[in-house]
Amino acid sequence: MTLKSQQSAYFEHISVPSDQSFLWRMDDYPWRRNVWNYHPEIEIHLIRKSSGLCYIGDYIGNFEPGHLIMIGSNLPHNWITLPADGTLIKDRDIVVQFDPRSFIKVGRLIPELSELRLLFDNASVGLEFFGDDAKACRVILEEMEHQGGLRRIVLMLKLLAVMAAAKDIRPLATQRYTSVERAWRTSDLKRLERALNYMQEQYLVSPKIGEVATFVGMSDSAFSRFFKIQTGNTFTDHLTILKIWTAKQLLRDTEMSVTDICFDSGFRNVSNFNRMFSRYANLKPSEYRKAARQL
Repeated sequence: MTLKSQQSAYFEHISVPSDQSFLWRMDDYPWRRNVWNYHPEIEIHLIRKSSGLCYIGDYIGNFEPGHLIMIGSNLPHNWITLPADGTLIKDRDIVVQFDPRSFIKVGRLIPELSELRLLFDNASVGLEFFGDDAKACRVILEEMEHQGGLRRIVLMLKLLAVMAAAKDIRPLATQRYTSVERAWRTSDLKRLERALNYMQEQYLVSPKIGEVATFVGMSDSAFSRFFKIQTGNTFTDHLTILKIWTAKQLLRDTEMSVTDICFDSGFRNVSNFNRMFSRYANLKPSEYRKAARQL
């Protein structure tokens, strides 16, 4: 399971047309914006096709069709379809981006919109939506493609109303991560993106921190501090999360034994695999397999 190199991460400049209050678009995968990026606009992101890994701040998790997230201002994010073999996936995502300040400002004239402030604040860590709430949002997002002008803004307000009232949601990044001030210099983002890509390509063979540090031109100690500050995770935790993700996929989708899955997901002994899996998944591997197949 490998990833082809991506373009360097960057501050995404979002240009909303002057006659619109938000940007709606449908994206293919891969394309130039499939990088570790951030922007002051809030983003609503719906995965329509494929599965893979999502990175939201210090959160790493899997996505499948129907995966719906609201990402707060300046929260770094990316979605990587696996295997990342360069195959074009048409219309993988629906993306909505908007300046939350515009809606808050209008709330001074239309008091009902003030209810959105709490939703926008909560989205600072990223919010994933599930169940009937997510289904209702997906229908609205798809309908927006065929509407414009006043009809589209009505749908936008309907979408935000559903999200603001949703109960089946989960915060993603930690408050610890979002509370840290980061410089986000272009050079740092490029270096981090190179490190993340390298680790994504090599995690099954357990690369050493010195190997990755050398690859991005840093000392071991400097890279260790840099990686922790920028991602919120230690180097070791990041590799372990990637391996656990692989193990989950194999437990769910194959009949392989737990022992074989242990080694195929990059672990070197079964006892450590069981311990790490229980720590990160809150279930034993056999329990996870049973639960995943009941969904």
